[in-house]
This record gives sequence, structure tokens and C-alpha cells, in this order.
Amino acid sequence: MWTAVGALALGPALTHSPWFNPAPRQLTQDDINAAVLHTLQNKALPSQAARAAAMVGPSLVRVEGLVEGRKDKKGHAEMGRGVGTGVVIIDNGTILTNLHVVQGAQRITVTFADGLESPAGILNIQPENDLAVLRAHRIPDDLHAATMRSTGDLAPGDEVVAIGFPFGIGPSVSAGVVSGLKRSLRSPEGGQQMSNLIQFDAAANPGNSGGPLITMDGQVVGIVTAILNPTTARTFLGIGFAVPIENAATAAGQPPF
Repeated sequence: MWTAVGALALGPALTHSPWFNPAPRQLTQDDINAAVLHTLQNKALPSQAARAAAMVGPSLVRVEGLVEGRKDKKGHAEMGRGVGTGVVIIDNGTILTNLHVVQGAQRITVTFADGLESPAGILNIQPENDLAVLRAHRIPDDLHAATMRSTGDLAPGDEVVAIGFPFGIGPSVSAGVVSGLKRSLRSPEGGQQMSNLIQFDAAANPGNSGGPLITMDGQVVGIVTAILNPTTARTFLGIGFAVPIENAATAAGQPPF
């Protein structure tokens, strides 16, 4: 009888022992597939364009050039304000933009993604490619430079994103594809013949000038420089052009890819 009582008492203790707990079931590929499917069905994921824009967003700057214009009735000079876009390529405040955005400006101001506003000066220009290199006098503590990528493997049909301040509104994001490579165009701003341009169809308008053209992995492949419109209107008809980043990098003294 005591043997039986001992066995009854020992039974529950053994069943609660770790030696008698079943091992956890190992995950199978079916479990993983089911979890991924559940996430895709119940959570909206950001688009590729949204992810690309988020990667370069901290490096985007608004560029404003103040130009002295005609005098008012009291003889005071009126100041015109031109708005464009730039992108930080070195975290010491070195910025790429279009030359026509800042050319002739008496004062240049850049506004960083965190809202910091700073005067800026021109370090270098490359008129044949409508490029200017700026240096901000003050920079954010955590300034990030954009990642540049060679256009060597860029092909018509590749998806791209243009980010900037069209008509001063922004930052604004538009997505499209590379329409062609090695295009030539006479600049509507400076009148110079430009070559080796990237043609794209992501919406761009005045104010996008100097902004980055980026791939879906958030890397800069060009600097938006012009749009083609055979009418007198300065609006987008589906044909935009960007200077390849290789040209832009040389303007900033960066080694070629």
C-alpha cells in the first residue's frame, strides 16, 4: 500500500519536471510563409518610392537665391527670390544644385531637412553641365550625405524618383522611369548645349532644379536640370533631364566612380 501511495505522490512531480515537458515544436517553412502572408494581408507596407525618398530625405535642401531687381517708386531695389533644390553630398555642408538656381544671386540661403536655415557660398561651378557646388556656413549636428551611385548599369525602364520643391512646394516626391540615356539638350536656362543627360518621366517643374534623381534603393544617379516643353509654359509634359552623378561629382572634386 505504501508503495502505491508513493507512486501516486511521485507521479505529479515527475509530470511537472522539465525532463517530462515536451520540446517546443520547430518552425517549419510553412509557418514562416504563413506569418509573412499574414503580415502582408494585415499591414500596409511603404512603397518602393516611399522607402527611396525616406533614405535621401535627410540630405535634401531647399535653395533660395535673392537677386536684386528693378527699383520701386521710392527708389528701393526690389529683391527677387528664386527657389530650387539641392542635395548634400558631403556631411561638411557641401551641396550640389543647378547653376541657374544661384547664378547672379546676391545672397544664397539653404534650408536643411530639420529646418535649419543657413547662408551658403559657391565653391565651384561647372557651366557646361549647369552645376554649382555650395557650402553652407552652418550645418545640423547630424547632417547626412546622400549616397551616390554610378549610372553605368542604368537602363531605360529603370524606376527612379525625383525629389524637390516644385513651384516652392515641398519637399515633393514624384516617381517614374528612365526614358533614355545619353540625351542632348540646349539648356532653356543658360542656352548652352548639354549632352550625356538622363531622360526621365517623373514629374518635375520649376523648383525641382538641382534636386536629386534617385534609384529605388535611395541612391543618387543624377541632378535634375531641365524639362522639355515646346510651348511657352514652364510646366512638365513628361520629359525631364538630369545630369549624371559622375559629372556632378567631378564638379565637387569627388573622384569618378
